[in-house]
Amino acid sequence: MKKLILTVLLITFAITCVFSQNGTIRELTGEVELKHSGASVFVSASAGDTVSANTIVSTGFRSTAVIAIGSSLITVRPLTRLTLAEIQRTENAESVNLNLQAGRIRVDVNPPAGSTANLTVQSPSSTASVRGTSFEMDVNSIRTIEGRIVYSGNTGPAVIVIAGNESRISTGGTPANPPEVTASSIIPAPPAGTPPAVTITPPPATDGSFNLELIWN
Repeated sequence: MKKLILTVLLITFAITCVFSQNGTIRELTGEVELKHSGASVFVSASAGDTVSANTIVSTGFRSTAVIAIGSSLITVRPLTRLTLAEIQRTENAESVNLNLQAGRIRVDVNPPAGSTANLTVQSPSSTASVRGTSFEMDVNSIRTIEGRIVYSGNTGPAVIVIAGNESRISTGGTPANPPEVTASSIIPAPPAGTPPAVTITPPPATDGSFNLELIWN
């Protein structure tokens, strides 16, 4: 009986140590609206407003919002709709789950020493999981600014996106190889009006080999 009582007390203590945490709108510009949990309509947001779990944040054209949640800072870009699905913390850890329906966000996670911050961003096509880092993400792509991101799509294995690299979701639903995406994004495009390259294959040489040459029209 004593063991049973002790077990119940320990479980109760563990449960009470996990509690909800609210975010706060630190600053905003333009048209920013909130739809709080259980509400049927959006209301205009103001700096200092509390953002609790299951609140939807919507930004208009040329509008942004910066939301502080514990050790995480979420910058909501224009024309974005974001749901703060879960915000919890314990004595030494934070857990934040975001649902990005449209648009783009920047996330900066900087937990204090001795604690952890587990943050997950889900979109219709991808999921990003982090523990202390900075990145920009929209519904189909991600760019890591600091640290490393575990990035996955609806199919296929996840990839690791380190600082300075990018990835995007392919038409098949899998995340693309970050070094390849990053390399393709920095190759300069040909000058405007330049005709596309044409591949010309000369007749085979007498020894059975051939040369492959690219020329411009």
